[in-house]
Amino acid sequence: MAARAGVSRATASRVLRGESNVSDHAKEQVEAAAHDLGYVPDLAARSLVTGRTGSVAFLVDETEERMFADPFFLGMLRSAHQVLADNSIQLVFTVANSPEDHRRFVSYAAGGHVDGVLLLSLHSRDELPLQLEQLGVPTVLSGRPLHGSDGLSFIDADNVGGGRLATEYLIGLGRHHVATIAGPQDMCAGQDRLAGYRAALEAAGTAYDPSLVTEDEFTQAGGFDAMTRLMRARPEIDAVFAASDLLAIGAVRAIRAAGRSVPADVAVVGFDDIADARVQEPPLTTIRQPIGELGAGMAQLLLDRMAGAAPAAGRVLPVELVVRHTA
Repeated sequence: MAARAGVSRATASRVLRGESNVSDHAKEQVEAAAHDLGYVPDLAARSLVTGRTGSVAFLVDETEERMFADPFFLGMLRSAHQVLADNSIQLVFTVANSPEDHRRFVSYAAGGHVDGVLLLSLHSRDELPLQLEQLGVPTVLSGRPLHGSDGLSFIDADNVGGGRLATEYLIGLGRHHVATIAGPQDMCAGQDRLAGYRAALEAAGTAYDPSLVTEDEFTQAGGFDAMTRLMRARPEIDAVFAASDLLAIGAVRAIRAAGRSVPADVAVVGFDDIADARVQEPPLTTIRQPIGELGAGMAQLLLDRMAGAAPAAGRVLPVELVVRHTA
């Protein structure tokens, strides 16, 4: 192959290993020769030489039902996969939502089966990314760690700012009894979006009222149940900030089931801007987080970590209010 490409064996080898210290011309010549000869790399042999598997795990700390029901995860998976595929990295998808699942995955990673991990939806179990890092497996989290970020890498949306923006908007509409359906409080997104809600109330001179706050899973069923509880406890509620679009869609269903209208009686704002937010009736006013950029950013940060080109770091991306018809 080297002779066909007109380069040395060492140069051909560097190109086939994906190394960057090769001229563009030499790279094109070797790749053309490989294509003409039908060359397929021996990945097992390459792994023995480089100590790398060419694989990255996409680990979601949820049940399979929850994972496949929430478009957020699929959007993150799609955008992360594109970045990895562009860099000839295989993505290994797995779901793990129990301590035993976590132990099995740590054992799998310790066995050298993946070069890095993208970790999503962590529930108060920061020991998992720390264990992986201690094994020498670079790990990037979706969302800030709950118990400090030293030595950990993450990409997050501005959840506090988004919760505040949604609540300020509802207050600005003249709503006087603004409730919130918070997400799980063992997750950074649930905690931070609730903190943003509380900050907006306090900035407006309104006391935080726990009876206007409930929490549930980030699902439509959770939103329906939570909104039903809120309306029974506080029937004067005239607005609600739901900490995800699925929660908000469930809340709209509950409001209508109670014989009230959206937004005339109760205004609703969600968080995420999933595709369903645009097509549900009425279309959902929401906080848009850049799901594609989050997934791609996680993948790129992990590639940089794997190459030794970046230290552990955190990055927070901005969000924006998208006004439609529920508020």
